[in-house]
Amino acid sequence: MFIADFHIHSKYSMATSKACVPEALDIAARQKGLALIGTGDFTHPAWRAELEEKFVPAEEGLYVLKADPPAHNGGFPNSPKTRFVITGEISSIYKKDGRVRKVHSLIILPSLKAADALAKRLEALGNIHSDGRPILGLDSQKLLELTLDVAEDAIFVPAHIWTPHFSLFGAYSGFESIEECFGNLTQNIFALETGLSSDPSMNWRLSGLDRFTLISNSDAHSPSKLAREANMFESALSYPAIYRALRYRETNEFLGTIEFFPEEGKYHCDGHRNCGVCFTPAETIKADGVCPKCGKKLTLGVLHRIESLADRPLGSKPKHAQRFENLVQLNEVIAAATGFAASGPRTQRLLNSLVKELGSELHVLREASLSDIEASGGALIAEAIRNVRLGNLKIQPGYDGLYGKINIL
Repeated sequence: MFIADFHIHSKYSMATSKACVPEALDIAARQKGLALIGTGDFTHPAWRAELEEKFVPAEEGLYVLKADPPAHNGGFPNSPKTRFVITGEISSIYKKDGRVRKVHSLIILPSLKAADALAKRLEALGNIHSDGRPILGLDSQKLLELTLDVAEDAIFVPAHIWTPHFSLFGAYSGFESIEECFGNLTQNIFALETGLSSDPSMNWRLSGLDRFTLISNSDAHSPSKLAREANMFESALSYPAIYRALRYRETNEFLGTIEFFPEEGKYHCDGHRNCGVCFTPAETIKADGVCPKCGKKLTLGVLHRIESLADRPLGSKPKHAQRFENLVQLNEVIAAATGFAASGPRTQRLLNSLVKELGSELHVLREASLSDIEASGGALIAEAIRNVRLGNLKIQPGYDGLYGKINIL
């Protein structure tokens, strides 16, 4: 079994850490417990040139760094090299059926050669130099057509499909169905990214999504955010095997996802951040969609949008539903247990010690015995991890761009 995180960004994307370079991403992936990560930002010429300089081919369609980066921060000098697959996100803003549409798409490609070819096609249509996640005035259906024309085995995934402002089903600029967006090319879509503010169980309320593989990724803008959501595979580690696992669920090679608690996502509930108003869908309807403090419109969240499109009740589970696990990042668990800052040096020292003694962060969170965790990190951290595994949490949900706050009981 291996774990993969496809949707990340490089230092060339807006609002992204300058530490998002291949070497740091490789080390962070090993520490997190990821065998495979996306490169992100394949459209950016400078990033693609850096990848071409630093990568060598590994298994079919995958790459590794030529030089093994020096381990630091408790890294894994003897672990297998992180595998990279070519990925990128594109923001499409265009008019369709009389409305402005804003849709983000995650594209996974079989080679750097395919990335060069697709980037060349896209460069003729817009600016791909200023942002690793380019904004193009290109219909999503046309983007899919171009992608498949370059690489028929590309994996085209509508990204974070419920985000209010930039997604397939977004409340403000999305569509009511996948077919409305992709038309006669819809059959070429076989995976959907659920996003941080929803989990598979929320998506199960729409029967129209049953045929799709639901994937989850970190959308990391810094190495430390890798694996906050990820995908589990029981397949060969190669591009063709990953394609097959995602497209043909009957192979049972895609095991499921590792998830945020969706309440932690920054668009889970409705609300108005400037006034500190956070509402459930029912409360929003009762308030006629306006903030009771200032009278401005509330931002509708993922929960509300799913409720509006759902054709099944809460708790529905389709026959072939995949499994998923909800986790909290290890640094946040340590911070909750100790009272230290989640990004502070004391938390990092404890995290490094746990990883060095027990294994990767995901192993510590998911599989390490509580007795081993207690011996390495102390009783408080062991108890906090136990409570995360049991779901003993109290979460103040996120809304209107604010992340939710988790209290581990």
